[in-house]
Order: sequence, then structure tokens, then C-alpha cells
Amino acid sequence: MTPLDGAHATRATRALRRRDLLVGRLIDVFLDRGFAELSVAELAAVLRCSKSTLYSVAASREQIIVAVVRAFFRRATERVEAALDANADPRERVGAYLRAISAELAPASPAFFADLDAFPPAREIYKRNTRFAVRRVQGLVREALPGGGAPGADAAFVGAVAGQVMESIHRGEIKAQTGLDDSAAYAALASLIVARMTPDRACPADASDG
Repeated sequence: MTPLDGAHATRATRALRRRDLLVGRLIDVFLDRGFAELSVAELAAVLRCSKSTLYSVAASREQIIVAVVRAFFRRATERVEAALDANADPRERVGAYLRAISAELAPASPAFFADLDAFPPAREIYKRNTRFAVRRVQGLVREALPGGGAPGADAAFVGAVAGQVMESIHRGEIKAQTGLDDSAAYAALASLIVARMTPDRACPADASDG
């Protein structure tokens, strides 16, 4: 590599780092305020940068929104995976995964979720992310309950129920029926599944003693 090539690579790295930092700031704005009503000029004013700086993220307002929403869910997925302890009890890993999803969604305002639902490209990103999470949870359930081995629990059933509820959360049905936002719904689902997979610790023999 020539000195010129090295300088070019350094500039490219710095530009990428600046873009990543900008996207992170945009994520914070979107989570707090949503994005449907924000123009590029308004975003630039909020972030105290130029519109040309924002266009370094993507070439249009719609593409900026898609890039930021995709970055949010990519970051959330990475953090959720990082929250899993490979040495933890398999049942606890299922709960930990769902609670981590809840934590990642907690900063998102109702406006953000409303805008996700109203903007098809963003809605599709959330849908794909939910499908991935469903498959991941079902896999974790199978690891925790091989062959439905835990008393009173069946891996296929628990995984199917988890998937149905997660899809309902994504579609907004759980919020409509219960008032729970997506974060709270994932936390409640975690509690239910962990309770379902935890064997009854009571010992019948002990109960009959004395």
C-alpha cells in the first residue's frame, strides 16, 4: 500500500465512523419523536448539522429513514445476542433473550412504533426482525426442552406459542387488547415462558411426610 492509498483508507475509515455516529444520533431522535413528521431540515436543526451531512447517510429522506431503522434493529439484535450467557441454564437463556428484546425496545416511543407501522419499508424491517427473533426463541426453547423433557412442557408447543405472541406483538394486536407496549409485552412473554418451562420443584414424597 502506498502512502496515498493509506491516507485514502484513513479518510474512508473516519468518514464511516462519522456516519455511524450520526446514525446513532438519528436513532435516538427517531425513538423519541418518531420520524413521519420530521423533514430533513428539521432533523438537521435537531442535530445541529447541515442537510448535506444528513445526506451522507443516504440520498433521500425516505432512504435515510430506512437506513436508520435498519441500523436500530441491527444494533438491537447484536445487543440481544450479547446478553445471552452461554453457560446459563437453558431455560433462563430463553427468558434472558426476551427480556433483552424488551430492554432494546423500551426507549421507543408510541410515535416511533406508529410510524414504523405506517411506513411500509420500515414496517417490513421490523417484520423481518421479528421473524428472526421468533426462529431464535424457538431454537432456544428446543435447546432448553429437548423432546419436551421438562414436566408439563413441550418444546414445540412452547416455541409455537412464543412465535404466535411475538407476531401478535409486531402486528399491534397485543397492545390493542391489553394496552401493553411492545417492550412490556416482551417482558411479560418472558415471564410466562420461563414459568412454563420451569419444572415443579415440589416433591410429592416430601409433601406426604409427617
